[in-house]
Amino acid sequence: MPSVADALSAFAPAFYQRYGGHVPLESRKVLDAIIRCRTGQLGGVLYQCQSCQRQHWTGRSCGNRHCPNCQFEKTQAWLAKQTANLLPVHHFCVTFTVPAELRMTLRSAKRDGYEALFNAAADSLRDVGSAMRSLKDCQLGFFGVLHTWGRDPLVYHPHVHFVVPGGGVLVDEAGDPLEWRSTAEDFLVCHKTLIRVYKAKLTDQLRACGLYEDIPESAWKKKSVVDIKPVGDGRAVLKYLAPYVHRVAICNKRIVSVDETHVTYTARPSGSSHTVTRRVEGLRFVGGFLQHVLPRRFKKVRYYGWLSANSRIDIEEVRWLVCLFLGVTVLLATGGRQAETSPPDRPHCRHCGGKMEVVLIVDARCRLLVEYALKYQDSG
Repeated sequence: MPSVADALSAFAPAFYQRYGGHVPLESRKVLDAIIRCRTGQLGGVLYQCQSCQRQHWTGRSCGNRHCPNCQFEKTQAWLAKQTANLLPVHHFCVTFTVPAELRMTLRSAKRDGYEALFNAAADSLRDVGSAMRSLKDCQLGFFGVLHTWGRDPLVYHPHVHFVVPGGGVLVDEAGDPLEWRSTAEDFLVCHKTLIRVYKAKLTDQLRACGLYEDIPESAWKKKSVVDIKPVGDGRAVLKYLAPYVHRVAICNKRIVSVDETHVTYTARPSGSSHTVTRRVEGLRFVGGFLQHVLPRRFKKVRYYGWLSANSRIDIEEVRWLVCLFLGVTVLLATGGRQAETSPPDRPHCRHCGGKMEVVLIVDARCRLLVEYALKYQDSG
């Protein structure tokens, strides 16, 4: 079966020839990493089965966060950690988008544009939430994940998904936690107020980073879509977000074929339950993929309130307050903690199914990596 790497490898040379002067170095590095991933050009890993003693050689993964071949272990580890951190309360998924007229401005200045989107959305959610009667003087804790694509990877659609527990921690004047206050299961904040505040804050953020003048005046007359959706205990939305935390845009199983001029892939139209097949020129496919490449070291997952690393309030303090709010029976039944997802297992032998261990790793220059081999677990 063809892969994303096959499509990029087939058309990247022609893409460079036509648009090379406009392709950023970071995008070139991403393309190079994905094309060379697991081919042996980055070195290799020798596994040995603990049962039948057969040895298996495979090319090293590139480890790039945009690669559809890599990051499986990192994805599962992130999912396990976030699942363990879930509180035994109802959750909401709040999605902030931008009008279509703003998208090209954000794409032309990704770092500043994405920062403005994150800051405006998080500040709006925090300010409006803490002003609601049910959450008055409460501190919220939530995290957001940036997406730049929708159902079709060739369509540029920047937006942020926030996973928000249905409640907040009441704090005193010194910032110490007092009690947990819950929202209704079907209501987080006033939708119209959140949209109005978000639009104003996004305008201020874009002015601060110098992008406001590049946006047509008609864009501000369009609706900024903000969606608030109850998601139960939060597990389902975590499973939805997890594959996109360490990967980008399109997975290998959606590539149908790669020929001399075109790439055929599947997509699911918005609002539809069925998939369609789309055939696009190879150069357009490469350009469509590269528009989702993130700036170097840009954090696409961000934590706020008592979920942030520098919060004075620890997550275990919040968990205890929630258990006190819900009753001792919940604390006894769950131990105050959600069940953790099992960690990813080691690779298995394709002959006998036994577990394999790493015995040798070499880099792209065929240099032996001895110490690294002891803790290496290939990602796929």
